[in-house]
Amino acid sequence: MRFLCDHMLGTLAKWLRFLGNDVVYPGPIEDDELKATVEREARVLLTRDRELSGRVAGSVYVASDDLNEQLVQVVRAFRLPANLAMTRCSVCNAPLREVPKADAQGKVPEGVFERQREFWRCDTCGRMYWQGSHWANMSARMQTILSKSSLNEPPRDSISKA
Repeated sequence: MRFLCDHMLGTLAKWLRFLGNDVVYPGPIEDDELKATVEREARVLLTRDRELSGRVAGSVYVASDDLNEQLVQVVRAFRLPANLAMTRCSVCNAPLREVPKADAQGKVPEGVFERQREFWRCDTCGRMYWQGSHWANMSARMQTILSKSSLNEPPRDSISKA
């Protein structure tokens, strides 16, 4: 999915990227610019601004300020796969590319280089990724969040028809 998160949803943007979604997070910009970007780039606006969500067709008002509840709402509303994916940079949203292990040498901590077999790099910002303990903890957190939710229930109508 292609989303645009308003400036109040930076952490949600990062987690949706971890789930493999293309998520733009422009920070604080004017509502008209958000709306124009959504229309120009065919994105779904995720916002904590109820009034703005009513003015942008197809947008979603994110009801909670709790990250876990936000994830459940968006995953349910769009029936997103809830598995972590090594496809998008969590920092800049660019696609990740798997790289040979040798390319990671000197760019990741030595212990990580010795223990891990697979590495991914963001060619835009240079950040390196691997599936270490942080990945396992995030995956477990995601499964816990989603197992406690009612993902099998039909999603509530949270999409704006503006």
